[in-house]
Amino acid sequence: MVVVEKPEELQELVRSQPRLRVTGGGTKPALSHSANASLAKLSGVRKYNPAEFTFTAMAGTRIDEVETILAERQQYLPFEPPFSASGATLGGTVAAGLSGSGRLRFGGVRDFLLGAKIVTGEGISVATGSQVVKNAAGFDLPKLMVGGQGCYGVMTELTFKVFPKPQHSATVVFEAETVGQAVALLRKLAGSGLDLAALDLDADNRLWARVCGFRSAVLRRTERVRQSAPTPGRILTDDEDAQFWNDCQEFRWLPDGRDLVKVAITPKCIEKLALLLPHVARRFSVGGNLAWIGWPTGENPAQLRHVLCELECPGLFVTGTPSTPYVGPRVDNLFAQRLRAAIDPHGKFAVS
Repeated sequence: MVVVEKPEELQELVRSQPRLRVTGGGTKPALSHSANASLAKLSGVRKYNPAEFTFTAMAGTRIDEVETILAERQQYLPFEPPFSASGATLGGTVAAGLSGSGRLRFGGVRDFLLGAKIVTGEGISVATGSQVVKNAAGFDLPKLMVGGQGCYGVMTELTFKVFPKPQHSATVVFEAETVGQAVALLRKLAGSGLDLAALDLDADNRLWARVCGFRSAVLRRTERVRQSAPTPGRILTDDEDAQFWNDCQEFRWLPDGRDLVKVAITPKCIEKLALLLPHVARRFSVGGNLAWIGWPTGENPAQLRHVLCELECPGLFVTGTPSTPYVGPRVDNLFAQRLRAAIDPHGKFAVS
């Protein structure tokens, strides 16, 4: 594997190779197991402007490195990028389109990406987007990098906006007897106007509702959340709150011997998915609009593919080494085809 340390090296590599797939921190092997180049050393924060709430860093920069720098100024990335402590990089997070539970209130990775430098399939470096928040001119190409699996070009530099870190957070956990009851409460809370920071549902029908903000306001809103169910929920201690959401961000709930699959879903599909896959580890995030499934490692995903197609919910393997990361229905539109043809005319970045 070729280790890239400078953008110019990547440009030359693209020109000289018939095919190129890159990897960064290696935390999402299903999306990079066939990589022949590493961007792990193409790293470092190039510019940080706390007053403007923006930073620019190389694509191979570890997220936990960025989080440490931001924390010194009481700022953070609200979409809670997964696998931060495991070594995930900025470029890999954007390419995989992964966001954590904080996406519910603040939006996902695409909502915080302002600009990017991209190397095209012809080895040309292109700067797109902006390094400031107040910019709406031109075609927003950086957003197309989110979840693109690297098929629209290889990112070398990224600019993000950040937010002030909340003063306090608190979580209420509710326990339901059935999936149906849990989903009903989830939908009630999601539409309650309580301004929740996160709303997750686990496989044991427990609902986790998080509130963030100024301490005094959080205490009042938390009590309102706690009283939202026929049986009031339990408020986690501060330590429990921090540990639970950190475990979610790192997927520590996932049993050994399971591959992680990301599935785009809606609350109305949760009960049926649980019925069709009763023994599969799972968690629902972002108010029931995102499912994380733990599929047995090495097991043919034919059943999973069938269920997701029936539910019309596209999925993506994040870990493991499947023959293709895609599972379930997959729709390729004309716009995507034309974009790939323009940026990668020789198909060097094609994903199976």
